[in-house]
Amino acid sequence: METRMREITYSKHKHIKLGIIPGHFATNHSHVNYYIDLNKMKRKLKNAKETAEVLESVYNATPIDTIVCLEGTQMIGAFLAENLSGGSTHAINYGNDICVITPELDSNNQMIFRDDTQPMIWNKRVLLLISSASTGWTISRSMECLKYYSGNLVGVTALFSAIDQVAGIKIHSLFTPDDIPGYASHSPADCPMCKEKQKVDALINAYGYSKI
Repeated sequence: METRMREITYSKHKHIKLGIIPGHFATNHSHVNYYIDLNKMKRKLKNAKETAEVLESVYNATPIDTIVCLEGTQMIGAFLAENLSGGSTHAINYGNDICVITPELDSNNQMIFRDDTQPMIWNKRVLLLISSASTGWTISRSMECLKYYSGNLVGVTALFSAIDQVAGIKIHSLFTPDDIPGYASHSPADCPMCKEKQKVDALINAYGYSKI
């Protein structure tokens, strides 16, 4: 599969790129015709730092107390917190000791925050940072979790998102399906590739893929 990968460059920064592999891929909630590789943005120090710099320009006027990082975005979240709190002395978050945390998943796959991290959410202004969004299911679940812990959601950012909003909340994304010609996402029951008996290449989630 790796030999089919090509890179797409972010329109506003030549060093920020994602990889795409065409095929038939299954997530927990949908079937898609591209695997989207965001590992360089999330795992490589320089790429994560550059990604955070782009996001800083989006949120430098938004008061933020906590960044909740999902799907391996912690490095980006840490750089973003540093940039927002250590930028211009006139910036709204200058000097703010921004928390960067990740929820735990319990045995029922529900998001929880332990007692010692709940004060970082309770009545705090929270930015949700996620790797990718295809159906919005994970974002919806995260919003419910933050509401339960009395967090005040001030923004949602995805590195790639196939949707514009969830429950009326706009999703800011660096890459969209417009950057990937022919990108399509379907429910498993309506997947045209399945109907054409096309074999599933791999099971995918935000952490990578497993070939079948």
